[in-house]
Amino acid sequence: MTSRRTGRRTGRRPARCRTARAVALAAVLACAAGCGPAEEGSGTPSAAERALRATERAVDRAGSARVESTTVMGDRLSLEAVGALGWGDALTGTLTITYTGGTAADTLRALGTTSTEARYLPDGYYARMGEELADRAGGRHWIRYRYDDLAEPTDGKGEGAGRTDLADGLGLRAGTPDRSVRLLLAADDLRSTGPETVRGRRAVHYTGTVDAPGVHTVDLWVDDRHLPVKEVQRGGPDSGRPTRTTYYTDYGTEVSAQPPPARDTADFRELLRAGG
Repeated sequence: MTSRRTGRRTGRRPARCRTARAVALAAVLACAAGCGPAEEGSGTPSAAERALRATERAVDRAGSARVESTTVMGDRLSLEAVGALGWGDALTGTLTITYTGGTAADTLRALGTTSTEARYLPDGYYARMGEELADRAGGRHWIRYRYDDLAEPTDGKGEGAGRTDLADGLGLRAGTPDRSVRLLLAADDLRSTGPETVRGRRAVHYTGTVDAPGVHTVDLWVDDRHLPVKEVQRGGPDSGRPTRTTYYTDYGTEVSAQPPPARDTADFRELLRAGG
């Protein structure tokens, strides 16, 4: 991918102000940054658990899939994501994320950004910025996030909690089917609600309440190949918590992602230090 840099302009705000705003908007772009896996619980195997154990094995064998998802976070943000992800030893893949509504999307749209390319590699998540945002980040067009960058407040005083809340439940690491299966297997109330039809395919619906950052309930529809075809994750009863609906197709598809040029990439932690 080639990138275009903007020229220098006069009458700009002080560099510290520009960087601070870039940090705030970088947190919005991190809406797809990841969360770590949850631990499984134990209990007497049920029919639903035995079925999901077969799904767990099938998903691990597949290793990748095409992904189509929508996420809504109250009136703050809604987005769509399309692409392919792999989940073997590490999360990999590329998604195109389109900001479709909400106050955060309005802010990005005013700065010329309506969508971003997201690349997932073992060392972190990369989000491409539009020209206006890139100019505010020193001319670099990509931001690199470590997967734990938004998992905690950014200091001991709890500052940065807004960025944490924005990232909770929106992570694409949390949106891969291997993690969703593990979350459900750990649910005390895991159950099947029976067969349904998902985009013309027969699938069995499983649901449960889970214990994971930003995720309250998981619903999973599994086809006769023991592979998930649909997933819904809800962050909780609060209308501001995220709800994500994901469809999976083409299991085993080839997935690749390359890091952007280092000279065109800003590190999220670097921006935090500069804007602090």
